[in-house]
Amino acid sequence: MLLATDLDGTFLAGDPENRLKLYRLIVAHPEIDLVFVTGRGLEAVLPLLSDPTIPQPDYIICDVGCTVVHGASQQAIQPLQGEIDELWPGEQVVERALSSFEGLQRQEVPQERRVSYFCDNDLVSEDMLARVSALSCDVLFSAGKYLDILPQGVNKGRTLSRLIEHLGVDPESVLVAGDTLNDLSMYQHEFKGVCVGESEAGLLAATEHQARVLHAGASGCGGILEAFEHFGYLGQMGIEAEIPDYMNRGKSDLVIVYHRLPYEEVIENGELIRRRPKSPNGIIPTLLSFFSDGKAGSWVAWSVDDPDLGPFQTHTEVDTSRYEKLVAARVALSEEDVEIFYKRFSKEAFWPTLHTFWERATFRDDHWQVYLKVNRLFAGRAAEEAAENAVVWIHDYNLWMVPAYLREMRPDLTIAFFHHTYFPSADVFNVLPWRREIIGSLLQCDHIGFHIPRQAENFVDVARGVTPLEVTQKMGCAPRFLTYGCAVGLDEMSTEITVNDRKIGLGAHPVGLDLNRVRTALSDQSVIAQMETLREEFKDVRLILSVERLDFTKGIIEKLQAYERILNEHPELKTKVTLMLICVPAAAGMTIYEELLSQIEQTVGRINGQFAQVGWTPVQFFFRALPFEELVAYYTIADVMWITPLRDGLNLVAKEYIATQGLTQGSGVLVLSEFAGAAAELRGAILANPHHPQDLADTCYYALAISRSEARNRLSEAFEVVCRYDIEYWGREFINEVERRRTTKLNKISAIGHRAA
Repeated sequence: MLLATDLDGTFLAGDPENRLKLYRLIVAHPEIDLVFVTGRGLEAVLPLLSDPTIPQPDYIICDVGCTVVHGASQQAIQPLQGEIDELWPGEQVVERALSSFEGLQRQEVPQERRVSYFCDNDLVSEDMLARVSALSCDVLFSAGKYLDILPQGVNKGRTLSRLIEHLGVDPESVLVAGDTLNDLSMYQHEFKGVCVGESEAGLLAATEHQARVLHAGASGCGGILEAFEHFGYLGQMGIEAEIPDYMNRGKSDLVIVYHRLPYEEVIENGELIRRRPKSPNGIIPTLLSFFSDGKAGSWVAWSVDDPDLGPFQTHTEVDTSRYEKLVAARVALSEEDVEIFYKRFSKEAFWPTLHTFWERATFRDDHWQVYLKVNRLFAGRAAEEAAENAVVWIHDYNLWMVPAYLREMRPDLTIAFFHHTYFPSADVFNVLPWRREIIGSLLQCDHIGFHIPRQAENFVDVARGVTPLEVTQKMGCAPRFLTYGCAVGLDEMSTEITVNDRKIGLGAHPVGLDLNRVRTALSDQSVIAQMETLREEFKDVRLILSVERLDFTKGIIEKLQAYERILNEHPELKTKVTLMLICVPAAAGMTIYEELLSQIEQTVGRINGQFAQVGWTPVQFFFRALPFEELVAYYTIADVMWITPLRDGLNLVAKEYIATQGLTQGSGVLVLSEFAGAAAELRGAILANPHHPQDLADTCYYALAISRSEARNRLSEAFEVVCRYDIEYWGREFINEVERRRTTKLNKISAIGHRAA
């Protein structure tokens, strides 16, 4: 069959349960061709195509019948569009012909091949009708205020009829649906039709005696479902009138959806065993803490399905002694899935783009399909785990599309999302070929968290380019965040947007540090011994420390070049300062960084070859991951911590250094890129522009030259921030905001239910 439906008041209206039921029915039965027939312009229809909860149309007839395109490509259907174009005299011709009529107000809406005004009844005179007729155009006046000038003979019904002929579809298989007098022309071509509940009186009167038109009782999608049953489409296609729920409800009140399991999996002697994770930043322990009170929960993450290790275990225990009712719900992925989804696509397409290096990105549609498959698996597992009205908390860009699938499966859930990486501005993000799908998915969330206000505001700008939205709440960023003091500062941010009557909360929640982990390391006897050894080793040398993961976003080459500049411009520093560069290798199998490593090694070699003297090496380069405890020992003796990524979502290493120096009453100085998210939060850091070689060198030299009292004052400011906004504060602040959104939503549903009763 073919369903040709108006949008506003019809396909986009009705009881949420009926909408979901109809949408699932259409998606589940590809033999149903879907045609949007609307007065909206094509530009105004595009946002609907990015909404993952709405079925994608096969064809779109818009501009009251003046535009007809394919649903997937939005390209014109010929020769139908050409026939309409030949009838249209042009926008300027129409405007000139009607310019003498005072009181006409042009509608500021996207449109093509028509001109629309607001006007009163008395303006639609014989004179106006004659002038429009002289242009070979028609007048359509509706609701006492909307005036459309259209090509002669063109309307929704005529264009639909021509499309049916063009496609060779049997007219008996066509069902049209509408709710206003603007839709009347669709009912004048002998198609079966339905006027959904709450339709305009004029439409009901005009179709009252048409035997093939049903006047439904239910509004919107409910009326269309009535028509499906009334005209026998359900029985013809073997479709049950009642569509079952996607799946049974689970038992978890809180579901964490994360790319990592809450434990480490290792293979020993051919057997898969689990052990506690060695999380460097405390995020996993913090998320686990939400289940320490016996709260029922699930942790959804992927694991490789290796047949050699026996049957795949979907559910495993996490730690029954501490988290009695928490289970790990594992998503089975093949080695190839992991390779493409995580190591290649996420890192080669999304990671460069998010960090504004879009020219390095590689976009492959076949990889996108694997990404969608994996995200669908994550969503399905989360839907199975979640209890009625539960909270599902999704983490990071690897799982962007989970909200889309999850909202369709489980509309009752409160969906939260935290974006751990940088979120760029619209001119960068829009390079992504799948930006509409991604943003459409994220807009299914109830609350979305970012590290800092600038990233949240970037998201709003990107979303505004995808769909109409209204900013319904704002807040000032000071004093929590820097405003005009750095490149990522902002004075005001949006904290709530409204899209299609759905309110979505936005928050700036910079991830904090687990200070107890630093304290524990500092009290470790082996760390204390190593600190003494390092102090002796560097007693005559100022140490500049840099700890970065191997990645082009970290600005390692730029930093080395700036250090070379410092030694050239300040020869008195030779033999008195050393740069220790600790570069953490990328994940196993990541080959895209091999060239970068080679460039780093060559640059280090050049600098040491140029400046090294007996007993002094200008750059000490370590390409390996050091245990956290060993890093803490280096943090304690570093005079300057040089963290200058070209772009970074936050940067927890900077906070680790501040915490270590603060807890040991040190006087170390942090030089931090103003393009790192932490720059908007850490007062007291010396901010540098890593894109400006001279500034990068000058700020590092300044850090070496400042007095001890200034260094301690700066450290005190930053340490206060790190202590107050720790990892527990981050988790508590985020989940409290999500719970507030959940309570508001449930109260609203309850109020609607009471009114209906």
